[in-house]
Amino acid sequence: MLFVGNSLTYVGNTPAVFSALSRRGDHPVVAEMIVEGGATLSQRLKDGSVARALSARRYSAVILQERGGDLLCSFGPSSCEDSRRAIAALAALAKSSGAKVVLLGTYQSMPRISGALVEAESAAAGEAGIPYAEISNKLQVLQKELPETQWFDPDGMHPSSNLALLNALTLFEILYNAEPPAGTLIVRAPIYGASSGLTSTLTLADAPPPRSDTRLEISYGAERIQSIVSGLKNGS
Repeated sequence: MLFVGNSLTYVGNTPAVFSALSRRGDHPVVAEMIVEGGATLSQRLKDGSVARALSARRYSAVILQERGGDLLCSFGPSSCEDSRRAIAALAALAKSSGAKVVLLGTYQSMPRISGALVEAESAAAGEAGIPYAEISNKLQVLQKELPETQWFDPDGMHPSSNLALLNALTLFEILYNAEPPAGTLIVRAPIYGASSGLTSTLTLADAPPPRSDTRLEISYGAERIQSIVSGLKNGS
């Protein structure tokens, strides 16, 4: 599988968490990623990195994640237009290679903005003809259901390990049409922070990290996983 995104994708290493969860659920996958801090999908379309990866490897699925705010035109009117075009173009490229494509949502803390974001991301996924893995409204629910859970990195913007887990759980249900497996989950891969040293070069999600101070493993207890799954059901 190929993940294409930015720091929202690699902080907490959503690709590696998803890969570990898939193995637990009898769906072994190798996760690769093209990720760079602050990167947009328009950049990945323009530089040809995704096209090169698709021509060199056969992926079962491609997960796209936009920079936070682009689809809300936060970086100017052209940013949302450029984002929608890039999502559609990258989705078409991936689908032509036989891969399933999913747009992984971003998130906003304020309910009103979260609703607008989900609407914009859903529309972009619909235009591209791909499934949408909604995250922001789920996060709103979980912040109420699990108020003691840390959802953000200490910087207050990037995802915590719990939010990376929410990403992975959501993708699991969409890609496999099944509930995620229960039990403890151990992820043996770099658990990146915002300063990762990663560039837009294609890399394995569990490859040795550029920085020697990067954490190399994380364990999610069965109770934590169940609390997120149950919190979403209770709040729906």
